[in-house]
Amino acid sequence: MIRALLLFLAIAVPGRAEEIVADLSQDRVSISTNFDGSEILIFGAIRRDAPRSFDSKMSIVITVEGPREDVTVRRKNRVLGIWVNADSVEMENVPSFYAVASSRPLAEALSAEEDLRWRITTRRALTAPERMRLARWEPQFLNALVRVNTAAGAYTTSEDGVDLREGTLFSTSIALPASLTEGNYTTRIYLTRDGRVTDSHATALYVQKVGLERFLYVLAHEQPLIYGCLSLLIAIAAGWGASAIFRYTRL
Repeated sequence: MIRALLLFLAIAVPGRAEEIVADLSQDRVSISTNFDGSEILIFGAIRRDAPRSFDSKMSIVITVEGPREDVTVRRKNRVLGIWVNADSVEMENVPSFYAVASSRPLAEALSAEEDLRWRITTRRALTAPERMRLARWEPQFLNALVRVNTAAGAYTTSEDGVDLREGTLFSTSIALPASLTEGNYTTRIYLTRDGRVTDSHATALYVQKVGLERFLYVLAHEQPLIYGCLSLLIAIAAGWGASAIFRYTRL
């Protein structure tokens, strides 16, 4: 409530001709053993020094980008009736999560030139020069990456998913899947007019494992030998326990 009050009071403060003022419903997500996904509310307003202009189309485009990671995308070929891994492409600094929401269809909200400049849509974000080492089969591998992550809920696009009221107040909800990667998630809000970005605002959301999930994550990454031995002991104990139960039920 206090955040919302401060947000709307900020509209009265002098600034640029049009400026985004925004916030998140939460700035931290905790992943525990029973975590099955979450949802964040992104809301804000357009602060103006002059009355709203109606002579151009205004839009809001919002993106949420997860921690970057290197991935290998492989293509399977059928050889003698068996599917085997064939060609592969190394993709560097690929977002583990990427969501796009807009107040109108992206083709209307954002011109191709502005999308190329700001790297807003999913495909533009993935094909930034510093993020990929592409092979000659790039289109097929890029399509496969987008298809797999979209099916998993890691990449989403919601055109008309931003509620823009009276050309001033906006809000949208972004669903976060259960398979979140730990780290910083960057939220970017773009104000566009006639397809051109006139202002942008960025804020961060931090995702962290807690409890047993955190303990196992730290152990696996910082003490892999101990983690491996512990996993082996648990597997042996589980096998012995199952065997003992089986023998007992046969008596």
